[in-house]
Amino acid sequence: MNTNSNQDESMIRRFINMPPDSVPKTIFIAVTLCLIASMVVSAAAVMLRPIQEVNKLKDKQVSILQVAGRYDPGTDVAEAFSAFEPKVLEIATGEFADEFDPATFDDLAAADDPETSIALKDDPASIGRQSKYVTVYLLRDEDGKLDKVVLPVHGYGLWSTLYGFIALEENGNDIYGLQFYQHAETPGLGAEVDNPRWKEQWNGKKITDENDVLQIAVTKSQPPAGPEYHVDALAGATLTSVGVHNLIRFWLGERGYKPFLQKLKEGAV
Repeated sequence: MNTNSNQDESMIRRFINMPPDSVPKTIFIAVTLCLIASMVVSAAAVMLRPIQEVNKLKDKQVSILQVAGRYDPGTDVAEAFSAFEPKVLEIATGEFADEFDPATFDDLAAADDPETSIALKDDPASIGRQSKYVTVYLLRDEDGKLDKVVLPVHGYGLWSTLYGFIALEENGNDIYGLQFYQHAETPGLGAEVDNPRWKEQWNGKKITDENDVLQIAVTKSQPPAGPEYHVDALAGATLTSVGVHNLIRFWLGERGYKPFLQKLKEGAV
């Protein structure tokens, strides 16, 4: 026991007496600093997570307010957002799913859960799995009548999945606006989906024609259906534009919100 203790003390003494720039001391200090830094970062991440979740929710609420034309930088976001009525929608039927609480329902988690999502073979929006349920937001006027509906949409662009909302008028066919709140597209090119001038194009566009055929398109040239169904593609960002075109047509088509949009057209919501 004493021999081992003396050996340990001798090793420690030899280590302490080494020059500061020796290899063992350099490695020891580097490893120690890395361990301390990782502990500090981990602790900070845990402590800041609640704040990050609050800010993430606020950013999402701001996007919903913006796409519906209800955002004012000078107003309280939570108070302004209280005008919206969140509902969990079953996509296949177009009916509201009362078994879920909209306040706690997680759309992204539902899309990853095999119980609440389906794997897509024909996947134009490149999302992999589609949730059977999503949270939509109803906005009513002062008389309690439906004014607008905000629907979540997402799909792959050039470098990333774009997550956003599309706002529709109460008739279920006129687009009020499109807003993306999360993506990693190229600044100055694909990221121009955030450009107010490009987003303004969406206001007043129509989804389907008088024969209920899906016509909305994001293309370089105007489609035969006419300008009311056309949004100009982003200059220099062909693949991002194609991605937006595909995701919009997917979510507003047969496998997306079509059953719900039909109910809106019939005034059944």
